[in-house]
Amino acid sequence: METPTSRPATLDDVARAAGVSRATASRVLGGYGFASVDARERVGAAADRLGYVPNVTARALVRGAGVRLVVAVAGTDAGVLDDPYVDRLVSAAARVCAPHGVGVALEWLPLDAPAGLRRLGDDRSVCGVLLVNTTARVLDAVPAGLRGRVVSIGTGSPAVPSFDVDNAAGADAVLRHLHAGGRRRIAMVTGPRWLSCAERSVTAYEGLMRAAGLPVRLVTGDFTAARGGRAALEAMTRWPDTDAIYAASDATALGVIAALRGRGIGVPHDVAVGGFDDIPYAAVSSPALTTATHPVARIATAAATAVLDGRPVPPVTAFPSTLVARESA
Repeated sequence: METPTSRPATLDDVARAAGVSRATASRVLGGYGFASVDARERVGAAADRLGYVPNVTARALVRGAGVRLVVAVAGTDAGVLDDPYVDRLVSAAARVCAPHGVGVALEWLPLDAPAGLRRLGDDRSVCGVLLVNTTARVLDAVPAGLRGRVVSIGTGSPAVPSFDVDNAAGADAVLRHLHAGGRRRIAMVTGPRWLSCAERSVTAYEGLMRAAGLPVRLVTGDFTAARGGRAALEAMTRWPDTDAIYAASDATALGVIAALRGRGIGVPHDVAVGGFDDIPYAAVSSPALTTATHPVARIATAAATAVLDGRPVPPVTAFPSTLVARESA
């Protein structure tokens, strides 16, 4: 730790450790305004190292606006709540809320019944909502009473600000790495096709393949390892000459690797594999997974801070994603 253990780290401590101005550190940690990629990375690293918790205002509580922040995750069934990605979002949000006596609740929002958002808008115990896995229908269902107290971790709308990773750039970086390594018959295991933000990586894949005059080979996934394994075998059955598979999530990629190795297909000798997220297990898997970063904790921290603080924020706050090259590709 770089600050005394007798007091919590301050914004000034973070700025000093990152070598940036206090204003820049505030913009990065608050998730608003401009900051360079380098500044964002240095401030994020310093905040993590110092254990910094944003000192957001308690104006929402003073207004009697509620004592819990709801993380509402849209999905086809409640199994979406089991995604480790959701655990990371909730954990980060709880760290922001705890110093202010605000709890965090997790709810499943059925895709076919997003009108449940009206109940949250009418619930006086709810100070705000973080929407996850948003679709156009979900965004359209946000009641007027929630506006100003709701943000999306994913695709947003004019009424709902968005905090999200630039997954198109991350996908592009991994795909270009595969191409630079000599792979020319690259298949992709997508995320759920109903999830609009997941389609950005599909667009990046299709654009790169077509620009290089290479075949487009798509298999639908759902971000799970189990589906990743089945999708890998489907891809190899349909296109036996496939020499690389890009998966839209690390969990999917790990399932791909397990299925390929189970069939005696070497990774990366026969088929290179890349993912997206850079989850902790990616660095210690066998082989270690080539992937792109996804700063989930920083995104959730900025989103929760925006809701609690109640300040206007830009329509879109995008966090960079960068290549992490390892042994799988």
